[in-house]
Amino acid sequence: MTGAVAASSGRLAAAMTHDIGLDKARLVVELGPGTGVFTEAVLRRIPPAARLVAIELNADLADRLAATHRDGRLSVVHGAAADLAEFADGPVDAVVSGLPWTVMPARTREHTLDVVAKSLAPGGRFTTFAYTHAAWTPPGRALAAALRDRFPTVERTSTVWPNVPPAFVYRARGS
Repeated sequence: MTGAVAASSGRLAAAMTHDIGLDKARLVVELGPGTGVFTEAVLRRIPPAARLVAIELNADLADRLAATHRDGRLSVVHGAAADLAEFADGPVDAVVSGLPWTVMPARTREHTLDVVAKSLAPGGRFTTFAYTHAAWTPPGRALAAALRDRFPTVERTSTVWPNVPPAFVYRARGS
């Protein structure tokens, strides 16, 4: 259920939330918020009237996130990322994902990415990260291909070296 060896760094959170339209978003969904590093970065960037729905599979992490982040714009949901359409009541302007794509079963990864792509508003953005050392493994290549199959635009940032382990960000735009 948890794919990280350490909490993501503030630098990775900044890269994840940079240039994805959060300043104009009405509805943002975060998949796998874990300890809330990305949650905090999203909340700093979204407008006062926006909403952030954070979907966490681990009940303990969901409870801890809800208890430590008392922002009226945030709703923490204990559930599966693939069920995001039932938790988000409308087109999603941005999806920020901390999910461990390369260690989840391929069928789950593919289904969840399908749901993400279908849930985005026109021109909506999807952002996720991958560990640099795993980019060339078969699961890493499968993730890159799955993103290219579902989104007309997929960009990859440079490596965020201060993260443990070093990572990069994928930024995708929906049609």
